[in-house]
Amino acid sequence: MRDLRRRGRRALSCLLPCLLALGFSAGAIAEAGDPLPSWSDGPARQVLVSFVERVTKEGGPDFVPPAERVAVFDNDGTLWSEQPLYVQLAFALDRVKALAPEHPEWKEKEPFASVLRGDLAGVAASGEHGLLELVMASHAGNTSEEFARIVEDWLATARHPKLGRPYTECAYQPMLELLAYLRANGFQTFIVSGGGVEFMRPWSERVYGVPPERVVGSSVQTRYELRGGKPAIVRLPAVDFIDDKAGKPVGIHKFIGRRPVLAFGNSDGDFEMLEWTTAGPGPRLGLLLHHDDAEREVAYDRTSSVGRLGRGLDEAPARGWTLVSMKRDWKRVFERP
Repeated sequence: MRDLRRRGRRALSCLLPCLLALGFSAGAIAEAGDPLPSWSDGPARQVLVSFVERVTKEGGPDFVPPAERVAVFDNDGTLWSEQPLYVQLAFALDRVKALAPEHPEWKEKEPFASVLRGDLAGVAASGEHGLLELVMASHAGNTSEEFARIVEDWLATARHPKLGRPYTECAYQPMLELLAYLRANGFQTFIVSGGGVEFMRPWSERVYGVPPERVVGSSVQTRYELRGGKPAIVRLPAVDFIDDKAGKPVGIHKFIGRRPVLAFGNSDGDFEMLEWTTAGPGPRLGLLLHHDDAEREVAYDRTSSVGRLGRGLDEAPARGWTLVSMKRDWKRVFERP
């Protein structure tokens, strides 16, 4: 590995004069060789780079073998935009509208009636129970393969209400760079989200480079059966596992089987995941993305009903967690403005 790095530096030093002669600026050349070009050169970036260098330095006191370099990331609000509403909730609302002709009783039954009226306040007033009812009604009854196609078809046409672009183009560019940077340094990157695991798996590899087997999320119950003489996994209208808050460490233990060395979230729903990660022995890193950029995205924290961050803000310094300011630490938020 050291020989490869040495040869790479030597090749770059030989190529540098040629690039300058062709009119490339020194800044452009530096950015081309920078694995984190969308990160400002501030404390958050320095913490990340220092951590990666320490745990990958063979023979160093903080060296972590590649098999143990597990990094976990929340999805909503950490890897892509979650405002003004969770993407999977937007999907559920559209599914309810599409299925409404088969359920005339929904016109009088909440929270379905509010969905059909376009009354988001009424939907929110139904609370967690109402939202769960929407998800169960709109996500079950089909096979896992059918559901994956439904998700992909929806993502192909759905647009973010504020940004006006496909949801898959609402991934944060600095986070995409970080995922790639970690993998280039021998890390295994996982998504650990409160969102539905089968909602994320159809597109996680295409958007984030995270394959479906490395996605941990909430799930509905399923069963194996024959449909038309062919085996299928059928999704049932019953909750199997909620991968949020205290459920996240449980999900990590159950589905990954190793305590991570790095955890990155953005809300109090990620608190226990960071707590579990950083409580382990040896080098550990916990990070929270603070949405404080009202100009390029949305500014929200303590009072938000989506992605509330209060306890994390209060306790991060004492726990040694790094607060990443979207406004200060990111040069850009999305791949394109």
